[in-house]
Amino acid sequence: MNWEKLFVMQKQLDQYIESNHRLEKSELFDKKVLALLVELGELANETRCFKFWSKKGPSENHVILEEYVDGLHFILSLGIDQGFEQNQIDIPTKEADPTTLFHQVYQASLSLKTETTSENYQNLFGVFLRLGQVLGFSEQAIMTAYIDKNEVNFNRQDQNY
Repeated sequence: MNWEKLFVMQKQLDQYIESNHRLEKSELFDKKVLALLVELGELANETRCFKFWSKKGPSENHVILEEYVDGLHFILSLGIDQGFEQNQIDIPTKEADPTTLFHQVYQASLSLKTETTSENYQNLFGVFLRLGQVLGFSEQAIMTAYIDKNEVNFNRQDQNY
């Protein structure tokens, strides 16, 4: 998938938020990493993939997809901030267990925070996309959900969210 369109949309949203809140990119990196980790936790909670003690099933697919694209917003934003806007992302195919993939995405997020390199960003994005595949999301579904949520995020800014 070519991610250029989403990078452009995310850049516009980031600029809008930064302007509205009078923020500097230099002070946002750690906050965006933490926001990503929180969104990953919310996503994991909706999938319930780790809740071995519970018989309750996962949330509806649209709820899980919305949480997934919340994470995607922050991954794109982190890439933009660091100049890692890559149109083609290599997606690993080995792992298929959601719990293991969540661990890998958390680890990749922390690796990017510790050592902000293009390789670490590529790894984070790729593992996150693999998680999306394992959760059953097509590239088109991700793209559509991202576009819809991006509009919601702009509207929230206009309503002093």
